[in-house]
Amino acid sequence: MIRERTFSLPGLTLAAQEWGDPGGEPVLALHGWLDNSASFQALAPLLPGAHIVALDLAGHGRSGHRPGAGPYNIWEDVSELFEVADQLGWNQFSILGHSRGGIIGMIAAGTFPERITRLALIEALWPEVHQPREAPRQLARSILEMRSLRTKPLSVYRDLELAAKARARGMFPLSIGAAEALTQRGTKRVADGYSWSTDQRLLAPSAVKLTEDYIEAFLACATADMAMILGRDGIPRLFSHYREALQRFPERLDWIELPGGHHLHLESQAPQVADCLRRFFNGQALGWHGPSEPLPRSGDPI
Repeated sequence: MIRERTFSLPGLTLAAQEWGDPGGEPVLALHGWLDNSASFQALAPLLPGAHIVALDLAGHGRSGHRPGAGPYNIWEDVSELFEVADQLGWNQFSILGHSRGGIIGMIAAGTFPERITRLALIEALWPEVHQPREAPRQLARSILEMRSLRTKPLSVYRDLELAAKARARGMFPLSIGAAEALTQRGTKRVADGYSWSTDQRLLAPSAVKLTEDYIEAFLACATADMAMILGRDGIPRLFSHYREALQRFPERLDWIELPGGHHLHLESQAPQVADCLRRFFNGQALGWHGPSEPLPRSGDPI
C-alpha cells in the first residue's frame, strides 16, 4: 500500500511516496532527472523486506521548487536527503538510486560514509567527468541558458494522454504505461490543460561539474556495499566506454546487465530488477568483475 509523505525543510517542502513496514530495512529511493517518485511504483512492492521512502526530489513531481534563480546542483540534493533521513529517524540507511538519483547517492555515500550501509544503483554511478580547463565555459553556458529559460513558455497539453505520449518519446523512450505513471505525478492543471510541474531551471546545465579527482575522492570515501544494475539498451548502448569504466572497481562494485532500457525498473523487467536487489540486500553477488580501465573523459557523458 502506498502512503504519501511530506517533509518540511528550510525554504522547501519535499513530497514522497512510502512502501513497506516501517520496521523493515530503511531505503531512501532517488529518481532520475525530470522523473519523480512514481519511478519506483513497479519495483517497490516487489521488495517486501524494505521500508522504502521514494522522494520527489526538489523541483520534481509534487515537491516544491528551490528558492532563488540559480541552477539546480546535485550537492544540494545531498544535503536535502540527509535532512529527510534525520526527520525519519534514520541514523543509517540504504540508498536506491536511478540515473541522476544514483549519482546523488554516490556523492552522499562519500560525504557521510558512516550513514549509508548499501548503495543500490540503476543505470548510474558518476556524473560526466570534466577537466578543470572546461570550468569557465561550463559556467558561461549555465548562466546564459538560465537567462533563456526565464522567458521560455511552458508546454501545455490538452489532456494527460497527450502529455504521456510526449513523455514516452523523451531522451530515454518509455512504454506508454511507464510514461503515464510519471506523467500523472509530474503534471499540474493549467488554464488550457496540463503542464509539467517540473521546475524549468532543471533544464539548465550545472554551474560547476566535478573532475575525475573529485569523483574518485567521493568513491574512495564511500564504505557502503555497492551494486549496479544496467539495462542492455540503456547507458551501455549510449556510452560505449561505460562497461570498461565500471571494471576499474573490481573490489568495490558488483554489477550486472539485464535486458531492457534506461527505465527497466519501471518497465516489464521490474521483477528481474527486484530479484537482483533482493540478492544484494541479502549480501549475495549480482554479476561479475573485470580488469581496471580509466574513467570516461569529457565527451563521453554519463
